[in-house]
Amino acid sequence: MRDNATEVTAAGIARLAGVGRAAVSNWRRRHADFPKPVGGTETSPAFALAEVEIWLRRQGKLAEVPLRERVWQQVAGHPSGPVAALVHAGCVLLLVHDRPTVWLDVGAGSDERLAAMLPGALEQVLAPRFGPTAGTGRGRAAGAPDAAAPPRSPAAPAAPAVRTPAGPELLPAAPLLRGVVELAAELGARQTFEFLLARHLDANPRQYTLTPAELARLMADLAGPARTALDPACGTGALLAAVAPDPRRDGGRELYAQDAAPDLAALTALRLALHAPAARVRAAAGDSLRADAHPGLRADAVLCHPPFNEREWGHDELAYDPRWEYGFPARTESELAWVQHALARLADGGTAVVLMPPAAASRRSGRRIRADLLRRGALRAVVALPPGAAPPHSIPLHLWVLRRPGKPSAQPELLLVDTGRFAADGRGGPDWRGVRDAVLDAWHAFDGPGHLDELPGLARSVPVIDLLDDDVDLAPPRHLPPVSATDGAETLTAVRERLDATLRLAGDLAPTPAGPAGAPAPRPPTTVGELARGGALSLRTGGTGGHARLPVLTDQDVAAGTGPTGSLPESDEEAVVTAPGDVVLPVLGGGSVARVVDETTAGAVLGRNLVLLRPDPTLLDPWFLAGFLRGTANNRRASSYASTATRLDVRRLQLPRLPLDEQRRYGARFAALDEFERALRGAARLGEQLVRGMYDGLTNGTVPPG
Repeated sequence: MRDNATEVTAAGIARLAGVGRAAVSNWRRRHADFPKPVGGTETSPAFALAEVEIWLRRQGKLAEVPLRERVWQQVAGHPSGPVAALVHAGCVLLLVHDRPTVWLDVGAGSDERLAAMLPGALEQVLAPRFGPTAGTGRGRAAGAPDAAAPPRSPAAPAAPAVRTPAGPELLPAAPLLRGVVELAAELGARQTFEFLLARHLDANPRQYTLTPAELARLMADLAGPARTALDPACGTGALLAAVAPDPRRDGGRELYAQDAAPDLAALTALRLALHAPAARVRAAAGDSLRADAHPGLRADAVLCHPPFNEREWGHDELAYDPRWEYGFPARTESELAWVQHALARLADGGTAVVLMPPAAASRRSGRRIRADLLRRGALRAVVALPPGAAPPHSIPLHLWVLRRPGKPSAQPELLLVDTGRFAADGRGGPDWRGVRDAVLDAWHAFDGPGHLDELPGLARSVPVIDLLDDDVDLAPPRHLPPVSATDGAETLTAVRERLDATLRLAGDLAPTPAGPAGAPAPRPPTTVGELARGGALSLRTGGTGGHARLPVLTDQDVAAGTGPTGSLPESDEEAVVTAPGDVVLPVLGGGSVARVVDETTAGAVLGRNLVLLRPDPTLLDPWFLAGFLRGTANNRRASSYASTATRLDVRRLQLPRLPLDEQRRYGARFAALDEFERALRGAARLGEQLVRGMYDGLTNGTVPPG
């Protein structure tokens, strides 16, 4: 076995075998022939994946490991790290997609032959797809920076995004690359890369600041169809992947990307090449402000989710940069530097959409630049998003919509939109359908005439002259008209009536004990795992991708009792779709939650960190199952604890063996409790709405004090 063989942790072994981590610990103690650790630490050892697979097969514990899980474990345990593995996998997937017959020749024979022939084959694909940015980097991983290269000066060109890996790098990855090609035959090349990338991002949530898919689609729709598009801080490429081609213009699409992190630039380049095979992709690694890789570009659309609150953005060395047409940004105004960079890369008539922190609309240090953007007609709209739309989730971020200034209007106006009303209750994301409809309707109505009649509390266009005061405050909530006094009073009256009705319903549904409790009768227990093995129920786990048009049920939705609010990366991965009578449980957080799927959640895709149990209705009552799974003692027995989280092993949850008629008696009682719980939640939400509305009405004059 090579010293740099793929490694896997105990958690990875558990996923391979479909068991909990406790089972892996038991195997290590009970079986002297269990593979010895080859790396990691004493508390978190790592094992050679090949040795683990051999042992599991010999023990009969690896009969039905999904191919995608095996490939993911090879990515996660790659000797050079998961990012290098993803880049190598993406290069090979591009080869399979563009020249499948070449792979058939290269992939035949030994791993050594594969590693020797593959760089030349990749060179034939990467150069045509990525242009001059895809040079050969012998001796280092694709997408990785050259440690021996001297530091770049501000004027030096940005590094290329993808380089052809050399044979010695590819040799340890040969089993992974063969598995990736096998998975592509099952899912497709693009879907395979999306699946692996989503698993990597999901496994490392703190390393990346992601743009949610719904927000990316909204930004792309605001910009409109484009033949050429740029994202100067591309991250994982979500914004450019959402841009629609322009059917009115001839010629191929051109997608330009750049990111300061070489890993992200490489992943984005490969993702876009697989996502839009007919497009020319030009991606580069480097800081767009200090070392712009596309200085001559004039794009139809620029989309950007820049880093926020950066003080070291190049203030000292970029003082005389020609991009600062609207003023030199202060050291604390890095976001205004990104705004002007986006404008400098726009073609005449093009549109830029930039995600901004709300402070950028009102900080005094940026008021002169904001004023000049308004005077010259470059800033066309400011949209306030609901909290939770994107990280950081606690604040309502803004979208700035910009255009290259043309002939100035005699009386220019700025569109202001506030979508705060679409914030979700609890921890769920916003009502994206409401946000999308409100923003796009307002923008399309304003974009042509340059004026929008007031939509109270939602949108209006404000004359620029009215905004050019000492503050130049562009925060939409401060300029939108409140609802009328009549509307406010009528709304609060309706809320009060709904609250009264909900409280009466909760009182009627309040449970009472059936009678004095005696000694509990002995009931032989069984577990979810035993029921699954016996065919009484089937068990599925939530995925990391699915069809974009289906709503996704998240663990927050299950905990809050709301409808599906989530989204997952688009892929052709077989999504787990809920059906009436399914029982859904979150596996993280340590709470006792189990929900029976009804008409509000049926047809949704099962999200991450959720497990679905589908009982056979001739053997198990779903309400009986869900009720017993919510028992506090039951959850304690089936939970494992780490330093930062609690995880539920669903297979260890217990319930009594009872005949179906007795199950249904319990099920009816549990269903009544669920209805009472829903009524209490509804009353709490209405009560909060009434209190908030009364405070607002009394303070803004829409509700009289007596």
